[in-house]
Amino acid sequence: MTDLVTIEPHPLLDVRCFVTEFPRTLGEMGTHESVMKWLSVEAVAPIARPDDIKQIGRNLLRHGGYKPTGRGKPASEYLIRAVTENKLSSINLAVDICNVVSLHSGLPISVVDFDLVTKPLKLAIAPEGTEYVFNAGGQTIKLDGLLCLFDRTGACANGVKDSQRTKTSPTTTKTLTIIWGTNEIAGHSEATQQWYQELIGQAGAKIIR
Repeated sequence: MTDLVTIEPHPLLDVRCFVTEFPRTLGEMGTHESVMKWLSVEAVAPIARPDDIKQIGRNLLRHGGYKPTGRGKPASEYLIRAVTENKLSSINLAVDICNVVSLHSGLPISVVDFDLVTKPLKLAIAPEGTEYVFNAGGQTIKLDGLLCLFDRTGACANGVKDSQRTKTSPTTTKTLTIIWGTNEIAGHSEATQQWYQELIGQAGAKIIR
């Protein structure tokens, strides 16, 4: 358990959670080239994606019975293809930093609007029948057996697709980041968090929790 989130027991999870405060709304900030330069598979970042991260990352999500394949694979796997095919452009500062760090670490990362989640927060395996809308088009994802972030309303984020109801927007000023790390790679979650928070500081934002 952290002061932010209650974490139900999980044999593989090495999670990192923190709250970021931006000096202005995300719609007013934009993303500097110092962040976007990292949105390339050729960029040599301070952290490196482990060779076996695909299998290890899927092990984390598979533990509760979820099948992380096809359209249900970890978001970090989608990033590699999207960046390679030049299909990923800037979204907003918070999401851009998230995507950069996820791309190079190989870890799925969630970033949600902290003012849109309602306490208490917990990380737990989603029970059978759990689902939510994950995009503006109203598409849903079935979450049975998947490790998720829950708030008072229900599931709202995971390592595959985050909920539409808590996604960032141009009016967002605070975000909650969840790095879905695994203890099968010693020290990788910590290194990922460190670089993530360095980029946040360089962008003029600050970690408040």
